[in-house]
Amino acid sequence: MSRTVAVFDWDGVVIDSSTAHERSWQALAREENLPLPADHFKRGFGKRNEVIIPEILGWSKEPAEIRRLSEKKEAAYRTIARSGHIRLLPGARELTQSLAERGIPCVIGTSTHKANLALAFEMFDLEHLFQGAIASEDVTRGKPDPEVFLKACALVGGDPSRSFVFEDSFSGLQAGLAGGFITIALATTHPREALEPQRAHRIVQDLSEVNPEWLVKGQID
Repeated sequence: MSRTVAVFDWDGVVIDSSTAHERSWQALAREENLPLPADHFKRGFGKRNEVIIPEILGWSKEPAEIRRLSEKKEAAYRTIARSGHIRLLPGARELTQSLAERGIPCVIGTSTHKANLALAFEMFDLEHLFQGAIASEDVTRGKPDPEVFLKACALVGGDPSRSFVFEDSFSGLQAGLAGGFITIALATTHPREALEPQRAHRIVQDLSEVNPEWLVKGQID
């Protein structure tokens, strides 16, 4: 029998980390004396640093320099996050606990870094609710390519056609659909009217609006 898996993006789905991420880019730009376009955060949302730094910010195209800037940015993010600038989003703990009780495995597919996941696991006691994670370091192609979700689903032997992706970013929704997943859009970052053109299977405000029985049945009623 094909297996249903719940694949969660992280930032903007499970945790609200937008303030910490935006402030970390600002801190890095100040420290490195680099320009920061006014719309950089919106354009880069959901994308990997390996795309943001050369293509959106235009800071460098050298792999070693991109890696240095990326690592420095993520270290700044963790410092800011520890000071209380991230929070658990509504429904995240309740839904993952409910799915675990129903035998539906939960995994993570994210553009964030493993160290960022580890920090949030520690801060919110979440690690036991997930059976695995694929992070930025585990993929070569970022969203909207579905690689991150396909790899996350495969960790627990899931069937993408019966599995669910929970996303808030445009690039992530495109990745979920491209991978053949039942794709749920969360209006935590963008308003519903902005999400409608992405053609997700359902739009919800946050994870508190997700019915666990959808995943038990492998389809949305």
